[in-house]
Amino acid sequence: MFDQNNYKQKSLKRRFLLILGALAFLSFLVFGLMIVFWNKIPLNMPSYQRIIFGSFVIIYAIIRFSRVLKKEPDED
Repeated sequence: MFDQNNYKQKSLKRRFLLILGALAFLSFLVFGLMIVFWNKIPLNMPSYQRIIFGSFVIIYAIIRFSRVLKKEPDED
């Protein structure tokens, strides 16, 4: 079921970058959701522009996190 030969522990650098990427993802996700749903943020934008801007921030967070999870070509 669990093959020890295929298990390779991530390096310290890779684990640190994963944690840092996860924190950045959560920060951008929360920021985008705040822009979309929290009306007391002092942005002088109509509601449709707030939704579009918040959506772009959320999409950026997803793209950024997917790049963190992507395996490097030199890593096996």
